[in-house]
Amino acid sequence: MLRLLSLLLLLLLSAQSIFGEQPGARVTADFNQGWRFYLGDDAGAKDAAFNDAAWRALALPHDWSIEGKFDEKNPAKPEGGGLPTGIGWYRKTFVLPATAGRNVFIEFDGVYKHSEVWLNGHSLGYRPNGYISFRYELTPYLRPAGQPNVLAVRVDNSAQPDSRWYTGSGIYRNVRLVTTHQVAVDEWGTFVSTPNVSAQAATVAVQTQLRNATGQPRTVSLQTVLLDRGGQEVAWQLTSGVKLSGTAATVSQKLTLKNPHLWSVTKPYLYRVKTTVLAGQTVEDEYETPLGVRTCVFDGQRGFLLNGQPLRIQGVNQHHDLGALGAAVNVRAMQRQLQILRAMGCNSIRMSHNPPAPELLDLCDRMGFLVMDEAFDMWQKKKNSQDYHLDFKEWHRRDLEDQIRRDRNHPSVFVWSIGNEIREQFDSTGTRLARELTATVKRLDPTRPVTSALTEQVPEKNFISQAGVLDVLSFNYKHADYPELPKRFPGQKFLATEIAAAYETRGHYDLPSDSLRIWPKDGKTKLTTGNADFTASSYDHAAPYWGATHEAAWRAVRNSPFISGAFVWSGFDYLGEPLPYPWPARSSYFGLIDLAGFPKDAYYLYQSEWTTQPVLHLLPHWNWRPGQTVDVWAYYSQADEVELFLNGKSLGVKKKGADDLHVMWRVPFAPGTLQAISRRAGKTILTSTVKTAGPAAKIELTADRSQLRADAKDLSFITVRVLDAAGNLVPDAANLVKFTVSGPGFVAGVDNGYQASMEPFKASERKAYNGMCLTIIQTEEQAGAITIKATADGLSPASVTLTSN
Repeated sequence: MLRLLSLLLLLLLSAQSIFGEQPGARVTADFNQGWRFYLGDDAGAKDAAFNDAAWRALALPHDWSIEGKFDEKNPAKPEGGGLPTGIGWYRKTFVLPATAGRNVFIEFDGVYKHSEVWLNGHSLGYRPNGYISFRYELTPYLRPAGQPNVLAVRVDNSAQPDSRWYTGSGIYRNVRLVTTHQVAVDEWGTFVSTPNVSAQAATVAVQTQLRNATGQPRTVSLQTVLLDRGGQEVAWQLTSGVKLSGTAATVSQKLTLKNPHLWSVTKPYLYRVKTTVLAGQTVEDEYETPLGVRTCVFDGQRGFLLNGQPLRIQGVNQHHDLGALGAAVNVRAMQRQLQILRAMGCNSIRMSHNPPAPELLDLCDRMGFLVMDEAFDMWQKKKNSQDYHLDFKEWHRRDLEDQIRRDRNHPSVFVWSIGNEIREQFDSTGTRLARELTATVKRLDPTRPVTSALTEQVPEKNFISQAGVLDVLSFNYKHADYPELPKRFPGQKFLATEIAAAYETRGHYDLPSDSLRIWPKDGKTKLTTGNADFTASSYDHAAPYWGATHEAAWRAVRNSPFISGAFVWSGFDYLGEPLPYPWPARSSYFGLIDLAGFPKDAYYLYQSEWTTQPVLHLLPHWNWRPGQTVDVWAYYSQADEVELFLNGKSLGVKKKGADDLHVMWRVPFAPGTLQAISRRAGKTILTSTVKTAGPAAKIELTADRSQLRADAKDLSFITVRVLDAAGNLVPDAANLVKFTVSGPGFVAGVDNGYQASMEPFKASERKAYNGMCLTIIQTEEQAGAITIKATADGLSPASVTLTSN
C-alpha cells in the first residue's frame, strides 16, 4: 500500500506544469514559442529594457538563411549553399512562478553559431560551436515571481566562408526550460551500459552523477528502476546513505535483467532507466535514460557483429539540412528521411561531420539505425578560413566531452568518430591530437570503439593511424586499394566511411551509358566539360577523380569481407558543395535521393543489394527522338533473369554475371511501351513498365500522410506529378505549379530537387523539374481539415485534403 501511495504521489508531482503553483521535482518545458527575431546587429538588444516590439514574432527552431535569396555574392559562397548568413538576435520575455529552493536552466540543442546569451542584461556565456548542445543556469539572475524576465541571444554567423556545406543560421534546434530541486541528477548525468549480455541475463551498469547546489552536506538515496517497453518494472536497486559533502558525487549501481530483449536494427527494443533521488520520503529528482541491450564487436576477419551475428554495415552519410526546411529541426522531416532510407535497405547513418540533433538519435534508437557519431570536420588545420579551426584549441575538449556525455546512452550509437579527413594526418600533430581526443572519449565512454575517417591508406603517410589508438581504421574512397589493407595494417579492423560520391540528377540521362565521365579529372584541373544545364546523368557513370561510380565502389566493398561495411556518400542531396559545377549550382549531386526526397535511379541499385525484397527498376524514361539508340538498364534482385519487351516484342533475356549489378539493352527508340519482366526458375517475379508520355495535361497530388497532429510542427510532404491525359509522368515537364491552402495549415516549403534552381524554398509555387515537385504542408495548433489545391496554366488542377487533430 505504501508503494502504491508513493507511486500516486510521484505521478501527481510529475504532472505539474512549470507554471503551476506546486512544480514537481524536475519539470522540463518546451521553450520554443513566443520569441522575437531581428536580422541584423544591435548592441542594445542584450539589455532587458530594450524595445523589441517591432521585431518579427516567431517560434523556434528557426533558420534564417533558408528564408533568403540565392546569390553568388553571399559570403557563404556556393559551397555554403549560396544563401545569406550574417548576425541575428532573438529575445523572449517570460514570467515564472516562485522558484525559491529550485534551480532553473535554459537548454539549447544547437545554435549556429558563435552564440552569446543574456538574462535580464546579465551575460550567461558564449559558445562558438554551432552543432553542440549546451545549457546555462538562470537562477542567479531571475526576477521575483510574477515579474517579467528577458532572455536575449545573439547569433553571429557572419565570418565566412566557414563550412564546406550549408550550415543554416540561428537557433535552429530545440530549446527547453528545466527546473530542478537543488539536489538533482546533473546535466547528462547518467551513463548506462551493459558489460555482460547473454540470452539468460544482462548486467546493467548505471553511473549517476548527482549535483548538490545547497551549499551544505546532504544525504540522499538513489533508486534506479528498469522499465520494459510496456512500462513494467523488471529490475530495481536502491542505494541508501549517499553522502553529498561537496557539489557533486557519482553513484555506481548494477542491476540484473533476466531474459533481456535485445536491441537490433530489425527489432529495436528499448527499455527505460528511471532514476529517483530521495531525501527521506521527499522526491528530489526524477530522470529517465533510454537503454538498448546489445553487443557490438568489430572483428578483423568477420567484419561487424551485432549481438554476436555478422551484420554488414549498409550505411549512408547524412548532412543535417532538411532540404527546403533548411537546418531548422523538425522530427517528422527527419523521420521521413529515415523511412525513405530504410526502404532502400539502409541500416546505418554516419552523422557527417558533426554532432546531430538529439531527436535524430532518438529516432534512430526507435527505428533501428546504427549511428556513427562524429565530432569534427577539422582540428587545428583549416579547411575554410573561418571554420572551427579558429576555436579548436580553446573549445575542442569541452565540445567533445559534452557530445559524448549527451549521446553515450543511445543504443543506436555504435562507434565514435573524432574527425573527418583531418589534415593533421600529414604531420606528427595528428598523432598527438588523435591520442588526446581518443583518451577523452574513452574516459567518458570506454564501451564503444573510436575511429576517424582517414584518406591515407599507407601507414607511413598517416600520422593519425600511427597513433595506434583507433579501434577501427576507417577509410574514405580509394576502393582499388582495399585488397592491400590487411597487408598494410595487419591485425586491424576496417570500415569504409565514404564510398562512391557519384553524381546524379534525378530523371536526366546522357548517352551512351557506358561512357565514364570523371568530373573533374584531377585536383588541378577545373571542369571544362559537363552539361550546359548543370545536370549529371542518372546512369551512374559520372564521378569525381577521387570518387567512383556506385557500382564500382559497392562491388569493392562486397568483395572485401574484412571490411565491416560502408557509408555511401551520400544518402540525400544536401545544400552546398555543388560539385562538379560552379554557380548557379548550389546543392550537391551526390545523393541517392534528391533534395526533395525523390529517389534517383541508384537508390534501386542499393535496394537490390541491401534488401531481401524483390526489386525490378527500369530506366530511363521512354520519351526520345525516333530512331535514337537508348541504353535501357534494369536493377533487379530475387530473380535469375530479366526479359525486355518493346511494344510487345521481346528484345531478349539478360542475366547478371557474378560481379554485375545491372543488365542493359541497347534499343533503337520507338514510341510506345517498354516492359521488363523478372523471373526465377521460369516464374514471373515482377513486372516494370515505362510508357511514352504525351503532352502534359493534369496534376496529381499524393500526400505521404493525411492524418496529422494539430501541434504547429507536424508535416505532410505532398508529391506533385505532372501527367499526360493517360496518367503517365511527363519526364520533361517544367510547369509552374501554384499552391493554395485552406484550413489550419500553411506551405512550409517547396522544392523540385534540381540542384541549380534559383527558386526560393519559402514560396507558394514551384516549377516541376523532370515532371515532379514537392510542397510541404505544416499544421497549426487548431484542429480541422486542410485542403491543398495545385494549379498550373493549361493543366487540370488537383487537390488533396488532410485532417489535423
